[in-house]
Amino acid sequence: MSGVSAAQDGGPGGCTTASSRSPYTLAIAADTDRSLVRGWLWLGLLALIVSGVYSILLVASRTPGINAMLPVADFFRVALVVHVDLSVLVWFLALAGMLWSLSSRPRVPALGWLALALACAGTAMLGIAPFAGSGLPIMANYIPVLDGGMFLYGLGVLGVAAALLVLRSLIAAPALGMAFDGSDVLRFGLNASVIATAVALLAFAASLWLTPGGLDSQTYYEIAFWGGGHALQFTWTLLMLVAWLWLASEIGARIPLSPRIALLLLMLALVSVFVTPWAYLAHDVSTVEHRDLHTWAMRLGGGISIVPIGLAVVIGLVGSRRSPQPGHDALRAALIASMILFASGGIIGIFISGSNVRIPAHYHGCIVGVTLALMGLVYLLLPKLGYRTPQGRMARWQPSLYGAGQLMHIIGLVWSGGYGVQRKVAGAEQVLRSKAEIAGMGLMGMGGLIAIIGGLLFVIVVWKALRAPQSVAKEGQS
Repeated sequence: MSGVSAAQDGGPGGCTTASSRSPYTLAIAADTDRSLVRGWLWLGLLALIVSGVYSILLVASRTPGINAMLPVADFFRVALVVHVDLSVLVWFLALAGMLWSLSSRPRVPALGWLALALACAGTAMLGIAPFAGSGLPIMANYIPVLDGGMFLYGLGVLGVAAALLVLRSLIAAPALGMAFDGSDVLRFGLNASVIATAVALLAFAASLWLTPGGLDSQTYYEIAFWGGGHALQFTWTLLMLVAWLWLASEIGARIPLSPRIALLLLMLALVSVFVTPWAYLAHDVSTVEHRDLHTWAMRLGGGISIVPIGLAVVIGLVGSRRSPQPGHDALRAALIASMILFASGGIIGIFISGSNVRIPAHYHGCIVGVTLALMGLVYLLLPKLGYRTPQGRMARWQPSLYGAGQLMHIIGLVWSGGYGVQRKVAGAEQVLRSKAEIAGMGLMGMGGLIAIIGGLLFVIVVWKALRAPQSVAKEGQS
């Protein structure tokens, strides 16, 4: 097993402390329900597969030349809704479920399995809703919807699954030691992400209760999902920071950040999420002040924690040698690509003005940064769950290819946004007036295609690892 002892991996002797060389690591305890952990992993993989099918059609609908062959206007919006919800909401929730189940104590397992079953049912309903004539596409921020029967029922089932998952994770949350070593830091980060998700779910419930009736669908869903959507960003950020620290330590980087300082930084990120209830108490949900307070909290909490932890990880990577351990090249590639994409998205966000495609460039960078970090954790955890270590050329190049494609994608969007190309439109609605605008959207399309290939390779690498138990896998096989 790459970089960990049998005891660290939940074998005889149970959980041990991390070595001084890799302080930010988490062992899988012997009493962990690995079947439940694997179930959440399978759900995340399924969500990515179905999302990838929709992303192919989505990128094609915005690529000059190809989009002329598609019924762009309506199909683009339907594909965008399903793609976003599966590749962000379901994928992130499934990986959160995997990590929380891995970290949890063996309490109320039935609640965890019920949450997983409902999450699978909700995901299936979202995936087939477009073929069931389910509603008008509403491009609301954070959770776009198809405003009709099956999709909304599926979203509701997924919400119940998330609530049960959070409840189980709170009941079974691991106790932290008084020494506050690297393992405790990661456990705290995971516990904090559970609390942030609980706040987000309460915010969604409050918004649905308080949003005035009689509004048009676009306005209604925009208000209903704004507060909870912002709170969820704290969840994803905390999971990403846990992944950065864990991946860097696993490949041997010596991070110049003490566990107590890292714990404090993660705590600051958690504290910021509690601005969310204050926004509901201080302002009506339909006011500009309510919206702005959520945005301010997200910028404050994220920046305080991400920048110093990110810098510490970069310093650790610069001062480290490439690990000879099997599979570590893939972990390093995923970590580096994640940090580059997230930083690019953050920098783009500083320069956003108006409603154009720079906005999706910003959140694509940040979201893909989180996605790559979670992909790296999947690679790291597969051998610890009894599967083969992802290695070989395909695993080594997949994160870089996916990250490069997404970087091209967002550069094309930033380029086109500088010419005022509007967001959430496609085909003739984009009104591309100049060769420069067409070139920018062409670069976006090419990058999107490369990213799709990179995402497909991730699915292939993981699928091959899942089909080959570690006990029979051959080292060096690609």
